[in-house]
Order: sequence, then C-alpha cells, then structure tokens
Amino acid sequence: MPPGRPPSRRGALTPTLIVVAIAVVGFIFFANVWTDVLWYRQLGYFEVFVTENLSRIGIFLAGFVLMFLAVFFAIRVAYHARPVYAPDSEMRDNLNRYQAQLEPVRRVVMVGLPILFGLFAGSAAASQWQKVLLFFNQEPFGQSDPEFGLDISFYLMTLPFLGFVTGFLISVVVVAGIAGILTHYLYGSIRLMERGVFTSRAAQIHLAVTGAAFLILLGVNFWLDRYAALQGNGGRWAGALYTDVNAVIPTKAILAVAAGLVAILFIIAAVIGRWRLPVIGTAMLIITSILAGGVYPWVIQQFQVRPSEQTLEKEFIQRNIEMTRAAYGLDQIQVDRYDATNTASTGALAPDAQTTANIRLLDPNLISDAFAQLEQYRPYYQFPEALNVDRYEVDGKIQDTVIAVRELNPANVASNQQGWLNQHVVYTHGYGVVAAKGNKFTVDGKPEFLQSGIPSTGVLGDDSTYEPRIYFGEDSPEYSIVGAPAGSPHREQDRPSGKEGDGETQYTFTGNGGPNVGSFFNKVLYSIKFQSSDLLLSDGVNAESQILYDRSPRDRVEKVAPYLTVDGNAYPAVVDGRVKWIVDGYTTSQYYPYSQQEQLSAATADSQTTSGRTVALPNSSVNYIRNSVKATVDAYDGSVTLYAWDDQDPVLKAWQKVFPTSVKPYSEMSGDVMSHVRYPEDLFKVQRELLGRYHVTDPVSFYKSDEVWSVPNDPTVSTDVKQPPFYMSLQMPDQKNPAFQLTSSFIPQIVNGTARNVLYGFLAADSDAGNQKGVKADSYGQLRLLQIPPATQVPGPGQAQNKFNSDPTVSQALNLLRQGASEVLNGNLLTLPVGGGILYVQPVYLKSTGETSYPTLQRVLVAFGDKVGFAPTLDGALKQLFGGDSGAAAGDSDNTGQTPPAPGTTPPVSAGAQADLKAALDEANAAIRAGQAALAAGDFAAYGEEQKKLAAALQKAIDAEGKIPAPAPEATPSPGATPSPEATPTATPSPVASN
Repeated sequence: MPPGRPPSRRGALTPTLIVVAIAVVGFIFFANVWTDVLWYRQLGYFEVFVTENLSRIGIFLAGFVLMFLAVFFAIRVAYHARPVYAPDSEMRDNLNRYQAQLEPVRRVVMVGLPILFGLFAGSAAASQWQKVLLFFNQEPFGQSDPEFGLDISFYLMTLPFLGFVTGFLISVVVVAGIAGILTHYLYGSIRLMERGVFTSRAAQIHLAVTGAAFLILLGVNFWLDRYAALQGNGGRWAGALYTDVNAVIPTKAILAVAAGLVAILFIIAAVIGRWRLPVIGTAMLIITSILAGGVYPWVIQQFQVRPSEQTLEKEFIQRNIEMTRAAYGLDQIQVDRYDATNTASTGALAPDAQTTANIRLLDPNLISDAFAQLEQYRPYYQFPEALNVDRYEVDGKIQDTVIAVRELNPANVASNQQGWLNQHVVYTHGYGVVAAKGNKFTVDGKPEFLQSGIPSTGVLGDDSTYEPRIYFGEDSPEYSIVGAPAGSPHREQDRPSGKEGDGETQYTFTGNGGPNVGSFFNKVLYSIKFQSSDLLLSDGVNAESQILYDRSPRDRVEKVAPYLTVDGNAYPAVVDGRVKWIVDGYTTSQYYPYSQQEQLSAATADSQTTSGRTVALPNSSVNYIRNSVKATVDAYDGSVTLYAWDDQDPVLKAWQKVFPTSVKPYSEMSGDVMSHVRYPEDLFKVQRELLGRYHVTDPVSFYKSDEVWSVPNDPTVSTDVKQPPFYMSLQMPDQKNPAFQLTSSFIPQIVNGTARNVLYGFLAADSDAGNQKGVKADSYGQLRLLQIPPATQVPGPGQAQNKFNSDPTVSQALNLLRQGASEVLNGNLLTLPVGGGILYVQPVYLKSTGETSYPTLQRVLVAFGDKVGFAPTLDGALKQLFGGDSGAAAGDSDNTGQTPPAPGTTPPVSAGAQADLKAALDEANAAIRAGQAALAAGDFAAYGEEQKKLAAALQKAIDAEGKIPAPAPEATPSPGATPSPEATPTATPSPVASN
C-alpha cells in the first residue's frame, strides 16, 4: 500500500451490506408470517395455521435431513476413500488441476452442496403435507375394491403416501449415488483406462450399497404399482382391465421379487468383490422389465383382448361403471322413463299449476344493469355481473328470488377524491341487499323488488331486523381500516340519507372483523405487507383500528380449509339477522380405484365460466368428489363457520381428526341457514358430465357407446359452450309438491361439434334441505333423471331456440325492434318437464341506446313440441301455446290488467284495436325507412326527428295491443302447427331505460 493512503474499508462494507440485506429480507418474511398469525387468530382458525405450517416444517426438515445426510456422507465417504497414490498420467494431471481449484472451497462445497439439495428436497416434500396428514389420520370407507379386496381408504390415503415416500427415497438414493460417483472420479477412485474402468475397493462397496438400496426401493415401487393399476386412466376405461389384471399386475410382482434378488446380489458383490453376478442380474432385470412389463402385456392386448374385447372386458367395464357412479355420488340416482308428448293440448298445465306459477322470468345474467340503474344510488356502489337465484318465504309461499348485495366500488369515486384516506378509511363497505321476484316483473318490464332502497326495506327486513352493511364480499377493496374508540367522530362513508336533501350518513365499524392495527409495531408490519407508507403515517389509523383484508368469501374459506376445493359461486342470503355468504366446499381425490377421472376446469366449464360471471375451478383431475362442507361468511364481520354437511365422508372425517375444532356438525346450523343452502353448481356440473356416459349401467351397451349423451350448448350465445344448469322451483313427475331444484338437460352425443338436438334426458337435483335447525331433509340431494324415449323426438334447447328465431311472427316483431335503435337480448332458455311434455321458456329483453339504459323484460317466448307462443307476459304466451287455456296461471298473470275469459267463451274484441295496431306498425316502419334515408344523407337533425316518431309509433302499438285480449281456446288443436298470435306487436323499452 502506498505510504500515506488510508487503509481500505471495502472489506468491511461488503459483509455489512450482506448482513443488512439478509436482515431486511428476514424482516419482510417475518412481517408476512406474523400478519398471517394475526389474521388466523382473529378469525378463530389459528389451529389450522399452526397445524398446516408445523406439518410443512416437519416434513421439510425430514426431507432436508434425509437428502442432506445422504449426499453429505456419500461425498464424505468417497473423499476419505480416495487413493493415496495414483499412477502418473495425463488424466491424473487434469484431476490434479481440478482438485487444486476445488481445494480452497472444498469444505464449503462438501457442506453447501448437500444443503442445496436438501433445500430442494425439503421443499418438494413439504408440498405433499396433505398426503402425509391423511395417511396418519385416515378413516376407513367400509367398502372394498373388487380386485384385491382392500378398503378404499388404502387407495385414497395409504397408497399415495407410500408412493410419495418411495419416490422421495429413490430420488435421495439417485442424487446421493451421483454425488458419490463424481467424488470418487474426481479423486481417482474411479478411473477410465484403456483396459476398462478401474474402481477401488472402497468405490466398489459404495456403488454396491447404493445399487442395492436403489433396487430395493425399485422393487417396492414395482409392488405398489400392482395396486396403482386400479387407479389407471390410460385405457378406454379407468381401472385395471383384462390385460392389467392378467398380465401387468402379475409381472409387477415378478419384477418386484427380481429387483429384490438383484439387490441381494449387489450386497454379495460388496462382500466378495466379484461383480459378475450383479451385472448379469441387472441385465436380466432390464430384459425382464422390457419383456414382462412391456412386450408381454402388449401381446396379450393385441392378440387376446382385441379380438374378443367386449367379452373379456365386460367384467372390468362393470367395475368401472359401479365404482365411478359410487365415487361421484351417482349410485343413488332415481331414473324414470318420461313419455313426453309434443302436443300442446288445452289445459295441459293444470297438474303443474304450482310449477307454472313459479317459472322464473328474470335472467340473473342480464338484469344486473337494471339493478344498477334502479338501485345503485351512488357511483361508488356496484352489483355483480351475474346475480344469484335463491328462494324466500313471502306471504306464506316460497318465492323464487333473484338477489344481490350492493357492494362497494371505490374505483368509481371521483378522481379528485382517490387519495389513500378515501380508498381505505372512508369508503369501506357496501350497503344492503336487493332482491326481486323471479317470476314477475312490472308492466314496463322492470324487476318487481321484494327488497330494495336505502335504507334497506322489504319483505326480507330492514335496518332494524338485519345488518345491511357489506364489509366482506366478492368485490371488496384489498384492505380497509375500520373502527375507532368510543365517542370518536365517524369517518366511514355509510350510505345516502333516506330523506330528500339530507347528506350522506357516517358510520364506525363495531364488529370484530380483522386484526388490530393500532400499535406501532402492527402498523409497521402491515405497511410492509401492503407496501404503503400511508398506513404507517396516517391519522386515520387509531388505537382501536382493525384492518380488513382477504375479504372474498371464497378466499376466506380456502384459507381456513386448505384441503377443500371451493365452488365457483358463493351467494348471499339474509339469515339470522345478517347477510351471510354461503359457500360450498368439496373434498376430492384422484385415487379412487376404477373411477373415471374428470378435469374440474373442463367438466365445469359453461357459458357462465367462459364469460367470467362465475369463477372457474382449478385445472386439476379428480375421480372422487363430495360436497362435504357448507360454509358461511358473515358479510359484516367476515366470520367464517364451517359445517360438516356430508358427515359420513371418510375424507372429511380424516381432516376433522387433523383439525378437530375447525368444522362444526351441521346439527348446529340454524333453520334460517338451512332454508337457503342449495345443491352446489360445480358438483352438479361434474355429475352431469359423467352422467352423459354413466347413465348406462349395462356393460355391453356401455362398451358400444351407443347411448352416450352430451350437455347441450347454450343456444343464447354465439360460441359453442355448454348450457349452464338453472335453479328453479319445479315439481318433478314423481313429486307431490314443487321443490327448489338445480336442473339440466341432455341431447345425443356431440361429435365434431354437431349433434341431433333432440332431448334425451332431464336431470334435477333437489336443493330443499328444510328449515329446521340441524335437520336435513331426506329429499335433499336426490338426483332425478327423466329418460325420454328417442322415438319421441322432443326438440332440444337448440331446436327450440331455432324455432324462436325462425318463427315469422316472432322474427318480424324482433327485427322491427332491432331496427328501432333497441337491442334485443335473449334471456336464459329454461327447460321444464310439465304438461306431459317439455316446455321451453325464454324471456326477451330490450335495451335502448345510451349510457344509462338497461334491459327491460318486454316479451316471453314459449315452445312445446313444434308450437311457439310469444306475448308480453308468460301467462299470455302460455295461453297462446295451449289453445287459449293453459290450465294454470303464470306468476305474471295480473300484468295485463285484464280479467282472463272463462274457458270456452270468446271475449269481445275492440273494434278498432286491430286496425290501430296495424296503423302503428306501419308508422313505425315508415319512421325507420325515413330515418335510415336521413342518416345516409348525413342529416342528423332529420334522423333525430324520425327516431322520435318511431318511439311514438311503438308506444301506440303497445297501447293498441293492450286492447286485444288473448284468443279463445281452439276446439281441436292441430299438432305441429305454429300459431300466429294476433297480439304480437313490437315493444319499446320503458321510458326509464332511455334516461
């Protein structure tokens, strides 16, 4: 160092920066872990956090230690066994150079390399924590597999664990063996020479022990493969088939024994130092595995099974059918023949009067905009794109209801108010439930609300009977700071005042909804978690503040029950004086023997998931599923309650042993909650996907695949995606009273995107669990399948939609509306087995142009057989369809303001009504043509005048239509005829829709 230059400090700076970086990263990690601790403790599920993470840590440590010790001692033994002298050669010179370069860091490498491999191995092992816990807490199924006679729990809980352990140990042996071989080579114990490979005595023993360990584990793996054959999905049918049972399983046993014998030869070689026998044994094992494990089964399959496949596979196809139906809950399905008629006879709906009165007209996927325009009140509120269907008791009767909560949308707060305080302290919650009758609408096409307004009022309660504030929902902000000491001024924006001219009301959260963030330490932790300095410095955070986060109901259930697959559709209900989200949870497995695997994301995909209205399930495969848990999430304080809904499910029982206090028995479920649980959609979609093939129980027919069904594509969308299932109150042919059901239909198999669109089956799942505390109705969950004889030729949903689109009267009316600057929206196409046949009902919505427009229900399309009805109301359309008298009144029968004529009588017709209607339609057509001409000429003023004339003409048409009564019953209905109802004027959106 030159004289006078101060000593360098660079050597101390680098370690200091490293220490500081490690400290920062460590504190960030600590902040995330400790905030999780606070979250779980506040919610009351700290047991889940502790058990899961201790399990992960314990398994990680076990995997780390095993891999570390194996690699460390493999390297250490090889290093200490290095020869003292090695012959001079060019290779020795090269190795000496490598050894010289390695020597300064040799000790670090000999410890660091095992640590690195240990970290990878521990992380991989920790991810299998569920398999480990299920193995140590397994519950028997009480059912045996048809091949080995073992309890089903062996395949779901024991075999996956044994497979994991065996695979992990094989990885340890392979990695340690490679590390040992490389070390032996580097230090000269193994050398490549002209005469062959030289190995020292120590290296030979090392290799022999490693080879023996590998072969023993390989033998165990071969033995386990015998049982795993029952879980196979590589063939045409799941499970062990003829070739597996008669060739693969026996050869796996032979290979297991052979691997064990060769392992013994390696041990003998290590003792006597002769390698001829283990080398021969290894070669024989390889040849045997190729011949016995590959060639022999191929020969059996090609030359014995294929020529007589139907006969030889019959027994195993029967196993597949029975086990698949049991695994997916299809074994208790009730199947009935339904000889549907295509003739719409007068009075046919009389036996189905209660079902007819409850037919749902509001499409929950189309009326979100109507809810928003009529009930949003402020831009910082929002409704979901797809609403939910539920049922409530109204005036002593069960009423199908379309329901949603008014959630917060802080992104719509004025841009000059988008500061941190407003986003996280002021705007914290939504407000109130909005619900409308499913079977009725107002005269101008708006929803008829049962619950609405601010303050919240209606048949479901008001502010004094239920808590309307929505702090936890599907679209809640990332986090909010709520709560304050008693007597502090309110800071949260609550809701608009109920009185004209009054300002907004303020509120302070009073529940226990999140961890306390009042202390400086907690503020620091959450500032790091959410990367916000405002949270640390703002005066909006006080000593009593709570922080609300992870607010989606599905996310909360997934965190407190990590072993569950959560249904994609959580729905709100007003129960026990609160708004609670009800969430369905599934226990699943992919290891059920002989059961067909289904990919959840594909099986549950439909027009709802592809449009983003419903959350899609993960891309994982299952072959066993149970709706084992019903969960509720309080929309006010976020509290989560898990109920063991299927308390006989062995998988759930095993998890209850793991987490003994987290799941309550459903006997503690209140009657209010019980009355709003329903059959879950995603389970139903998986079941209907399987049922397309597994409604067939005869193995010969199943083999031929001559009765395969498909779920029809949704005819209301332009893409080829499945029609979603629909909730509705429906009385199936064998039921005495209607029940809330989840329904779907089947058509012949879709091949290459095409199929005959005739109806083959109709499936309904009973969703009524009763209304008594802790008592589940026996009928809940009953699947009923109506099989329609193919010769009946009942139109499917696609054919029904085509009939609607091609009917001249319907087409003319709808085309006129489309030209009148209004958009025609086809609602969901409902399928109902009523009137001795199949009835299709589709609401038709109109939406005008403009930012504040929303769909209004103006017409209803119905079809039965080849006949079509089209009227302003469902009741009117059914009268058209069934010759003037359907035999039952629809829910909107009083929307016309007219008294229905007595059967067999001809009501008087207003003399000028028909002429007025025709004149109004002529005026509308003239206005359209004139408007188009003005638009082509660029005369926008004239175009605007013609649009006014068009609106006036359409209103005249509606007024004229109101004077025309429904036609009298036909004396002899003509089968297959399409009526041309005279009362088919076009309609215009209500004035509100044009605001």
